[in-house]
Amino acid sequence: MKIISKVVVILLLASLIIGVGGCGGKAANEIKIGVIGPMQFEMGKQHWEGATLAADEINAAGGVKVGNESYQIKLVQVDSNELVSPADAASAAERAITDDKVDFLVGTIRSEAALAVQEVAMDHQKIFMSCGSSETKLSDNVAANYDRYKYWFRVTPVNNNYLAQLNFLLVGMVAQKIGAQLKMAPKLAIMAEKASWTEAIIAAAQQYLPPQGIQIVGVWQPSAEATDVTAELQAIKDSGANMIMTALSGTVGIPYAREWEELQIPAASVGINVMAQSDDFFTNTGGYGNYETTLNTYARGVEYTNKTAPFMNAFIAKMGETPTYNAGTYDALYILKGAIERAGSLNEDEIVSELEKTDYVGTAGRVVFDANHDVKWGPGYVTAVGVQWQNGELKGIWPPADGSWYGVKYAGIVDYQLPPWVVSYWTQQ
Repeated sequence: MKIISKVVVILLLASLIIGVGGCGGKAANEIKIGVIGPMQFEMGKQHWEGATLAADEINAAGGVKVGNESYQIKLVQVDSNELVSPADAASAAERAITDDKVDFLVGTIRSEAALAVQEVAMDHQKIFMSCGSSETKLSDNVAANYDRYKYWFRVTPVNNNYLAQLNFLLVGMVAQKIGAQLKMAPKLAIMAEKASWTEAIIAAAQQYLPPQGIQIVGVWQPSAEATDVTAELQAIKDSGANMIMTALSGTVGIPYAREWEELQIPAASVGINVMAQSDDFFTNTGGYGNYETTLNTYARGVEYTNKTAPFMNAFIAKMGETPTYNAGTYDALYILKGAIERAGSLNEDEIVSELEKTDYVGTAGRVVFDANHDVKWGPGYVTAVGVQWQNGELKGIWPPADGSWYGVKYAGIVDYQLPPWVVSYWTQQ
């Protein structure tokens, strides 16, 4: 009888442990958030670092309040391997949800991977907050089938259509500089990686820029993982282009910037080069790529809101590097926390309803979602910033310091500079 009693006690204790711990080793009063990205690359590391900083701060402040209960955030690192194989992201998301039992997902960068993860998350009715992909198809899905896709939201960056407009604003600024300093009409080459997210940008450029007096001399589309673009750059030089508009999110951004300066291509480079957004850009290019200009979310010394400097300082102190837009997982966690607390529930549908009401002053601007769950862009909302590598330092150069873009002015903005070899080449012709 004593043996039977001991067995009963052991079984009761085991059942209590299971009841408290839950399936998959999940502890009571714990919210598990899967941070999904290419963890072997800078973008994935930034996903993780942004989320880690936010989770540490939230947990130290008492966690997430759900009704009368407080929950701690537990992060789960999910390597999507999407820069090597976008298809791997879907299986990684599936494992995170079914094996690791995550409650939410944040992250991804490649559009193809984000679309695949979106499908998996929607299958399981899990809230998925994109922090890397600009693909408009993601938000188009919400518009086409709200009941299925309502669990998806984009925190960063802004969508393809907005990125195209931002690109054109930067291109226009450089075109004016070419006209004023070199007394030349702008001739533009487009260097865009072969990826779905660049399609809308290329089409929009071909439609919008020529009427603005910017001649497009050609489009070159290397692989996102290309290691040599010498042929493309030589062809651009031969075309007579004095500007290059980039749309590069993959590792091709490193050899592109290196060879652009090394070969002294006489065309100012401006647009999107994700690789040029991080502090280790110069190291990765072997010291080349000075004067490369790209859209970015953060720049040292540039403040959007009263949260920008504290975030930047904390991130740099803890991680030893400047955050890129992939570190927008930081804001994503705070936005999610706010929605959960307003809902007073962990029910996905109730949280979605509160996410849709988000009006959050974040580290990169004011975050408000539109009807398709896209983050709004423009004066008064998230704006992004143009940055340029000048003498080995990444400087904010847009919006213009004079406030000529709808009166938007940020402290820390400096003037854009044409690459000296571009100036030398065209002034000697």
